[in-house]
Order: sequence, then C-alpha cells, then structure tokens
Amino acid sequence: MAGEKRRGQGQPLRFTVLGPVRAWRGDEPIALGSPQQKAMLAALLLRGGRTATAPELVDALWGDDPPDAAIAALRTYASRLRKAFGPDSDVLVSESGGYAIRVGTGALDSDVAEQLTSEADRARLSGDRARAHEIISKALDLWDGEPLAGLSGPYAETQRARLSEWHRVLVETRLDLDLELGHHMEAVSELTALTAQHPFRERLRELLMLALYRSGRQAEALAVYNDTRRLLADELGADPCAELSDLHQRILQADAELAAPADARTAGPAFIRPAQLPATVSDFTGRAAFVNELSDQLATAEGHVMAVSAVAGIGGVGKTTLAVHVAHAARHHFPDGQLYVDLQGAGPVPAEPEAVLGAFLRALGTPDSAIPDGVDERAALYRSTLDGRRVLALLDNARDAAQVRPLLPGMEGCAALITSRTRMVDLESAHLVDLDVMSPEEALVLFTRIVGLERVESEREAAMDVVAACGFLPLAIRIAASRLASRRTWTISFLRRKLADERRRLDELRAGDLAVRATFELGYGQLDARQARAFRLLGLADGPDISLAAAAVVLDMDAFDAEELVESLVDASLLESAAPGRYRYHDLVRLYARDCAERDQPVADREAAMSRLLDFYLASAARVYAIERPGDRLIDHLAPTAQPGVAFSDKNAALDWLFTEAECLLACTQQSASGHTLDRAADLLTASIDLAESGANAPRYEAVARVVTEVAGKSGYVRAEGRARFSLSKVCEVVGRLEEADAEAERALRLGSAVQDFVTIGRSHTERGIIAHLSGVRWADAEHHFLQAIKAYRAVDDRPCEASALCNLSRAYVEMGRIDSAVELAQQGVQIYGSLGRTVRLANGKYALGVALTAAERIPQALDELNESLGLFREHRQPLWEGMAHQRLAEAHLAAHQAAKAAQHAEQALALRGIGGEWRRAIVLTLLGKALLKLGQNDRAEACWREALSIHQRLGSPEADDIQGLLTPTAAV
Repeated sequence: MAGEKRRGQGQPLRFTVLGPVRAWRGDEPIALGSPQQKAMLAALLLRGGRTATAPELVDALWGDDPPDAAIAALRTYASRLRKAFGPDSDVLVSESGGYAIRVGTGALDSDVAEQLTSEADRARLSGDRARAHEIISKALDLWDGEPLAGLSGPYAETQRARLSEWHRVLVETRLDLDLELGHHMEAVSELTALTAQHPFRERLRELLMLALYRSGRQAEALAVYNDTRRLLADELGADPCAELSDLHQRILQADAELAAPADARTAGPAFIRPAQLPATVSDFTGRAAFVNELSDQLATAEGHVMAVSAVAGIGGVGKTTLAVHVAHAARHHFPDGQLYVDLQGAGPVPAEPEAVLGAFLRALGTPDSAIPDGVDERAALYRSTLDGRRVLALLDNARDAAQVRPLLPGMEGCAALITSRTRMVDLESAHLVDLDVMSPEEALVLFTRIVGLERVESEREAAMDVVAACGFLPLAIRIAASRLASRRTWTISFLRRKLADERRRLDELRAGDLAVRATFELGYGQLDARQARAFRLLGLADGPDISLAAAAVVLDMDAFDAEELVESLVDASLLESAAPGRYRYHDLVRLYARDCAERDQPVADREAAMSRLLDFYLASAARVYAIERPGDRLIDHLAPTAQPGVAFSDKNAALDWLFTEAECLLACTQQSASGHTLDRAADLLTASIDLAESGANAPRYEAVARVVTEVAGKSGYVRAEGRARFSLSKVCEVVGRLEEADAEAERALRLGSAVQDFVTIGRSHTERGIIAHLSGVRWADAEHHFLQAIKAYRAVDDRPCEASALCNLSRAYVEMGRIDSAVELAQQGVQIYGSLGRTVRLANGKYALGVALTAAERIPQALDELNESLGLFREHRQPLWEGMAHQRLAEAHLAAHQAAKAAQHAEQALALRGIGGEWRRAIVLTLLGKALLKLGQNDRAEACWREALSIHQRLGSPEADDIQGLLTPTAAV
C-alpha cells in the first residue's frame, strides 16, 4: 500500500476488511459509525492508497441510484471518520476532488494477506513447500467470516465476491500443498466437505480425487469423477474440464507419476500421524485466561521455534483437563500429529523416559527393529523422526524436569505441553504457568453443568457454599456435584451441611475412584522428612497466608533455611506462593496437612510451633505500637515473649507490616485463645489496637475480641478478660454502638481494678469518657472518667496516654461551653505529643485543638490544626480519623460561612463509606445537609437529613430528634 510510515502520537491504526470492517488504535477498537460510512472506508482502504474521486465513491456506494445529497453525504462520512480516527485523522486525505486512505505497511489485513501470499509463492518456487504451507495457513487465518460483512452497495458486493474467491483459491493452494507434503489422508475429509459446499468447483474435485488415490482409495477417486460428470451434465449441460478428465485417465492407468513426490513423507509407516490426545471433557468450564495464554504460547511453534509450556498446580486443580482442552484447540498448529503420555509422576513408580520414547517412536511409525536401546539413543532418533514435522507432545503428570527433558521434541515447529505438581523452574526455556483454583463464578458453572440448572437455581446460595467448601478446586467440585447428581433425594443444602464439618470434609469428597484425599496423599508421599514436617506444621496456622518470617518461626529455623524448605513445597505444588515472601495453602490442602499433623506430629511439637508464632506476632505488634506511640508504657506491661519479632527500619515499614499481617495476626490471636496462651492473646489484641481504631479491620477485630473475651471469662483469666473487654469496647465505639461499648468498658474497668492492671484501668476510664462525650448529654460523666484517666496515667508516668486524656477532656469541655479551658487542655496535649515526634498521637492532639479553636471562633487557626491532623492521619493510615478530620473541617468551614468547602469535606468523609459505622455516617450526612442548605440545595439537604434520620431511628440514637427539627422548616421551603 502507498504511504509512508505514520508519524504521530499513540499506537498505529489497524483495519480489517476480510470480515466485518473494523479499526483499532493499538488494541482499542474504534467506532466507525453507520454501514454506509464503513462502506466508504472500505472503498478507500481497498484502493491501495490511491485517490478515489467523489463520482467514483458515489458509484461505489449507491450505483445507479444515488441520493440527491450524495456528495454532501460523502463529506459528512469523511468528517466523521476523521473525528473517529482522532490524532490519526490525517490518514484520511482530501485531494483532487476526492479522498484517499494512506496508512503504514501491515495496517490492513488484506494487504498482510497479499504479502503472505507472495511470500508463500516464493517459498514454494524455492522448493520449501512446508514453509509455503505454513505461510498460506497464516494468510487464511486473517479471514473472519464473510468479507465486508453487512455492507451493501455495488463496490462492496464486487469486492466481497473478489475477496471470497481469493479465499477459496488460497484454500485450494493450501490443500494442494497438503498433497505435495504427503498429507493426503488428512486432506480427504476437508475436501469432501468443500466439494459438497462448492459442487461446481472442479479444482476441488480434482484435489479430492488425487487425495483419495494417494490414500489407496482408487475406486472412490474414480467415483468422484463420475459424480462430477453427471452433475455437470444435468445442471450445466457441460463436460468436466480437461484437467479433471486427464486425471481420471491417469488414475485408470495407475500412472506412477500420480504418487506423492519422492521427497514427501508418503512412503511406509513414516507417514503415520499419531492422534493420541485423550477426549476433552464435555463440561470444560472457564479458564479463559489460561487457555489463551497457553494457546498463544503453542502458536509460537508455527514460527519455527519449539514451544514448551509447563502447567503446575496442586492435585485436583484441573491441570490435565486444561492441557487436554488446549491441546485439542491447538491441533491445527500441529498437522503432523499429537502424542500423549501419562508419566505417573505423582505415583510411586514414575514412567521411565526410555519406555516412553519407545512408545512415541512406534506411534510415529518406527518399527520395533529400528528402535535402539538406551535413553540417549532413543531420544536422538525421536528428534530425528520429528525433524521437519510439526508435532505436539502432551506430557501429563510429570514428576520433574529430569523425567521430561529426553521427551522434548527439540525440533523447530514442534511443541511440548507438560503438566506437573512440581514447578519446573529448572526446565530451560519453558513457559511456566501456575494453575490456580477456579473463580467462584467458574466453579458454580461447573457445578451447575453436572448437577443441573433447575436444582441449582432453586438453591443458588447453598450451591455457592458447596463450591466454596470445595475450595473452588475442580476435582472436589466434580466429586461433590457427581454425588449430588446421583442422589436425587439429596438437596444441595443437605450436601452443604455434610461439607460444613471441616474434620470430615475430605472424607465426604469421595466418589467412585475419585477422592481428594487420595490426590493429596500422592504429593505428600513424595516429600522427604524435613519437607513433610514443614508441610504439617505450617498447616496448623490459621489465616489466609503466612509470611516467610512467620514460617521460619513456626519451623524454628533461620529465614534462609526456611525459605529453601518452603519454596520446595511450592515447587511440589503443596503450598502456593501468594506473593514474594508470602505463602498459602489451598483450603482443602490445609485440612489434609492438619490431618497429617494430628497423625504424624507429637502434640508437644504442634503446641510449641503455635506458641512461637504467637510470640512472634506479639513481639512484632509491640514494636509497631512503640514506634507509633513513643513513650507509651503499654509495652512495659505486656506478657514476655521468647521471640524478638520483626525489627522495623522506620514507621512506614512498621505500618506496612501491621496492616499486611492484620488477618494473620488476628487469626493467630483467635487460635491462641485458650489455656496458658490466653494472656498473650489478649495482649496481642491490645498491642494491635490500631487495627480497630483505623476502622479498616474493625469487623474482624471485633469478632476475635469477642472470642478472647468469652474464653477468658469462662476460664477465669481476669487480666486477659479485662484487656479483651477493653479492646471490644474500643471497636464497638469505633463503629458507633455506644451503649454496648460503654457496657464493655465498664466491665473492663471493674476487672482491671480487681487485679490492679493499670493498662486496663487507664484505658477503660478514657474509653468511658469518650463514650459519655459521644452520647451528647453525659458531660459530667465524661469529665469524671477523663480526670480519673489522667490520674491513673500520671501515677505511672505515662505521658502520651496522659496527653490523650487531656485532649479528650478538651473536647468534652467544648460541648460543655468551657471553651477557653478546652483550648488550654488541647494545647497541653499537643505540647506533650510534640515532644515525642510526628506520631499518630500528635494528629489526635491537633484534631482536638482544631475542634476547640473552631468553638472559640478562631477559624483560621482551627483550619491549620485540622488540616495538619488530616495529613498526619493519612500518613499513619487511619481512615476512620481521616473521615473525622474531614467532618471537623466541614464544621469549621461552615462556621466561616464557606458552605461549598464544607460540603466538599463532608463528601470526602462520606467517601470513606463503611469506616466508622452507620452512626458516624448519619452525623456527616446531617452536616452535609446543613452545608447544602446554605448553598440553596434544599431538596438535596432534605434527602441527606431523611437518610440520617432513618439511620438514627434504626439505631435508637438521640440525634433523631435534632434532625426532625431540621426537616420541619426545610419541608416548608
């Protein structure tokens, strides 16, 4: 095509006409508008960059019946196309009263097809028929259904006929090359179908006759001629063409020259094309990304590069099913055959490469007498046999790379697809694919296909619970679904109840000769003693995953040795690498690991491992607390630990650790809520209080706090119960359940006083003061508790906690109208915090000072303090307090008659939806309504207040009465 390489920004344009007319910029599709607009584009694209005059385009689009405004329509189409092309609008050129499209080489699919066809012709003339066949196949792949699909007009019709005819000619050329390459048996099937589709196309009949003759089916070849002669006579009154008649005579005479070319692989057993792939499952589901990834990789073998893909994953994840499905889909890339072997790598006696090579050579047509002994000799003959061929070898269930290496085809154009429980990181040049479990949606589709749509639709929630209990593992889902399908009296809910018992779940997942436990046992049986111990002990820890540092503690090893050991479990597909330095079990594998631990690991070993893990989390959380709250005396009153924990380089690293490990830390806390580990579990809750105060982890933190509280209460561990109840009180306050929070704080205070635990006493007084303050009426109670907290903290010289109580008392004084005292107390708190550095506590102090200054109508100073507190809260990852700072900033701006800024901050507080609970959301909605009312947006203000009223009424909050008062005048406006 004419035109130089495009200059400009972005990705180059691409166009297709060998199917629907489409355009892309890079990978982004471009909307091309109406069919007539596309027809104009196609007419320009197919002129090879030459200019089409306006009359030519009118004739192309409308023929003899153009509309009156045809020229104007062309201008409109051109304008719209330029607009669609955006920064590439200059590809559509106006000149000489017409238009032209000029794009770079390879931008149009028909141009690419022409280039490939020319390249194939050159290869064929040079004698490289295999290369010619490969290139022609690539050209044919460019067609996507009917050319110029959906377009009307004389030009489109003419070009559609031309392009369709070109496609048929290319197909015939490719089939001709098939016969030249000795693929006549394979060609018969396609030619039979094509001759039925195009009964008058004599070239196809000629090729079919030749393919049949070369396949040893002379009578059929002659019959094709007779059928053709009769058809032509009856329908067209004509005789077969000279070429067809000549071929008929030559077949009758058994002309020796009709045999396949001497250099084509037609003689003897060497032309056997194995088709050994197992049948693909009819209910194959999902895995689209993996299918595409593997298919793309296998397709590279067409470019004369051996492609090797290795799929790894735990037993039952569907490696074989995926590989077989992909192999079937890729068969057209490997016309010379597909080999398959189950290497038995997960079993006690893996297949020997020498024996496998012998079977492959026989399948490729090598007689037994020609098969040598020894792996090396057989591997060499195997590669020689495959030279010049395109064969796919599916090596299923491999043990390791050593077993696989001799079985790799090694030749250009060939490929190997390998499945294994082991990650073959030592297999050179292999494309490694880690197959994970199914997505919930894919899992439910698979379950439905086996069980039936009607049963699943009636119990969809139970069905989702079943596939979740199966850990979304395809084998487990197939077993569960098969059991259900064969038991019509069972409901899905009944199966869900059976799978709910974790201790029996693996036993339930058995059907016929399929069993999840047996699949895992194969992998476990291959581990050495150190690996087996690690597999068992790491499975004991709850939580979604485990860090390398924590794993090293569980295993009682240094990090280097632990990493080597744990990575070996990853390579064995018994453990997953969740992220660099993090590992996780599949849910069912974890159950199996725990079964193994109970069976093979002494109780003392199991308890010691979990105790080490608890110490690790407690020591590390205490380090985070100390960094966040320098000078706080809490860390001096935590249970001693035998582990040092993580040493953090700075505050960010500490916070990264805390919030990354939140789920694992809380899981360990809950798991440790028993017996002699109760005190440490309660202390871990206390030391990780940021997980509650930030709001981000409040639900999970609350659930764990309840467990520790309940167990400690039943076990008589007063100190642990007191600290756990304080933690529970804090999280209830954070989410806005103030009555419950106060009750828990009162119990915590009583328990702490009973054992003189100053940690619980001081914090519980502070918490009760905060709750009394938030109630909106109990100012005297708030003052009392804050003063008691100050006294308790001063008794042990806990300056940071004293500052906290001072700042909280300041906020209470604001509500009590003691504004000057409020400002003074907050300033004292900020001074103490400031002496300790730029910490999250300083943010709390500045927040309190900003509130007090707002009440004192010192708005500029208030805004400064509140903005600084907002930045600090963000820096310390406290989304709850971020929202509260936005709320206070909104209040300050509203007091300064800056309603727009007030509304902006209120919306930013609401954007942290779910942080702080519904009560706090209602408070912000009320504030937003006030700002909106100032902006004249009365209806929206009323909507905010009605939502806030609904929340407060549902919660039984006293603020409901205030909102009722706000709504009355608004409704009248």
